[in-house]
This record gives sequence, C-alpha cells and structure tokens, in this order.
Amino acid sequence: MKARMENLRMTSDARRIGGTTVVGRVDRRACLALAACAWFAAAAPAWGQTFPSRPLKLVVPFPPGGSTDLLARRIGEKLAAALGQPVLVENRPGAGGATGSVEVARAAADGHTLLFGVTGTHAISPALNPKIGYDPRGDFAALSIVVSAPLVVVVRAESPHKTLADLLAWARANPERLTHGSPGNGTTMHLTGEMFALATGTKLTHVPYKGSAPATQDLLGGQIESMFGDLLVTLPLVQSGKLRALAVTSRQRNPLLPAVPTTAEAVPRELAEFEASSWQGLFVPAGTPPAVLERLNAEIVKALRAPDLKDFFAERGFVVEAKSLDDSRRFLEAEVAKWARIVKAVNPQVN
Repeated sequence: MKARMENLRMTSDARRIGGTTVVGRVDRRACLALAACAWFAAAAPAWGQTFPSRPLKLVVPFPPGGSTDLLARRIGEKLAAALGQPVLVENRPGAGGATGSVEVARAAADGHTLLFGVTGTHAISPALNPKIGYDPRGDFAALSIVVSAPLVVVVRAESPHKTLADLLAWARANPERLTHGSPGNGTTMHLTGEMFALATGTKLTHVPYKGSAPATQDLLGGQIESMFGDLLVTLPLVQSGKLRALAVTSRQRNPLLPAVPTTAEAVPRELAEFEASSWQGLFVPAGTPPAVLERLNAEIVKALRAPDLKDFFAERGFVVEAKSLDDSRRFLEAEVAKWARIVKAVNPQVN
C-alpha cells in the first residue's frame, strides 16, 4: 500500500523545475530536456574555443592549376595563419565538381573539412542533374561567398557589331543565325547566353565546345559570332585588340574593363535586371556548430579584406565579396532558384 501511495504521489504532484511546472512521470523527461538545453548552451562557446583541434582540409573539386585551385591556396594560407592549424588543400576533381562536393557533404560536420564551391557545383549542376548526390542548400552551410567575376559579351575585332544593342538588333532581324559558343552544354557561359535570349525574346544558336580554348579559337577565326566568355580568358584578347567587349554581365562595371558597359547600361529596357556572374565560395557540411561557422566566417572575411589578397584578386578581375553567413545563405538561395529557372526553360542536354 505504501509503494502504491508513493507512485500515486509521483504521478499527481506538480513540481517546479527551472521555473517550469511539470507533472508526474514527465518529471524525469523534463529534467533531461532541460539538462540537454543547458549543455548545448554551454557547449556553443566551447566549440568556438576548442576549434580547430587539428589540421583543416580544404577540398577543391577541380584539378590543380586552375583559378579555383589558385584562389583556394591563397585563402588557405591566410586561414592557416589565423587559426593556428595547417590548411591542407586537396584536389578532388571529377563529374564537374560533384565528386569533391559529395565527399565534403558526407564529412563530419565539425568545421575541419571545407569545400571551395563555385556557380557550377552549387547553383547549376544540381538543377541539371537531380541525382547528383547532394543538395547545395540542405547538405551545406555557406561560410562566405568569396569572390565573383562577370562574364563578358565578346565578338571578334572585325565584327560589324559595335555595341550590344547592335548585336541584339541583328539577332532579332535574323532569328537563330546569331551563334554563341561556350565551353560546353550546361556551363555558366552557355546558360548566360540562354538567359540573354529569354530576357530579350530572341533565338540564338548555341555551339558547345570542349573547353574555353577551342571556343575562343573559333570566335577569333570567325566560325562563331559571339561568346559570353570568362573574364580571365577573354581579357588578354580584349586588351590586345583581337576581341571586342560589348558588355559585362555584372551590376557594376569591372575595374579591368572600365570603359565596357554593363548589360543593363547597354540595353536598359530588356536587361535592366540582367545579372550573371561566375562566383566562388567556401562551404562546410550542414550541421556544423554555429560557433564554428561564425569563427570561420570571421577569419575568411578578415583574410579577404587584407590588402595583399584584395590586390591579388583585383589584378585577376575578381570582385571580393566577403559576405556574412546570412548574406551568403540568401545569395546561394537566390542563385539556386535563378539557374533552376533557366535550366527548366532551356532543358539543355548534358552528356
């Protein structure tokens, strides 16, 4: 009888735990829940204080020697000095950047494995291939969008098209006769040309190549009329007078091509909101503790604002973004949505 009365008391008594009233057998669960909350609250600062506890791995999902690899190594040097741990750059090329991206998405969410993602890996490829193996928003946390660069609408120097308005007028008068080359189906360059066609109501003919070099050679040779080209590839040819730059696809003019208008300036009626950029950013697996995200973002932004790194990027035509965690998340969401719309409208066939 005594035991029964004791059980009855435990199921009916109301107790105060941490200012919250709980009843009966819920007591133990409430205590555990409150204890867990208290532990996480106390652990958040601890994560920031103990991170990093070992060398960091920065995965570049492309071969060594490219612009992404070069940028990753320069930023890695700055992060290593700031964090007091080596930052080991590891190239994991394959499947257009998907191989390295999947590897990081499945890594431990502790901030010790980072990914240098780009427009292709985190905005375009998932739209092209829903079975790619990762979700750019659900499987990653964006630490910071690092840099961006516009594409450049270029024609050969002998072209009769002196301005972007000229090019557009000719395209309208000659449906499907204006050719634009790109490094391949589904690339940023290809889809930017398609976005231009959709925005202006024109029909262009896309000519895919296996890389920027053969596309540029055919542009120079007159086999194709135009290209929405990579700034780093086209800049030397524009500066040497072999190509004519009609517009840049960013919101602002690029410092390396100050006389070249933006697409919005060149064709304000149809292209007032037109923008396409090739951007690069740093990511970690989703679920990484907030304190670690904040620490990494702070060090990345600090590194990007260092005069030597700013000059290094500016000399190559990159605009330093150095976005906050929230701004990077919003930027990524907007980019994923934008390129998904273009992919759906165009339905490019990618081998």
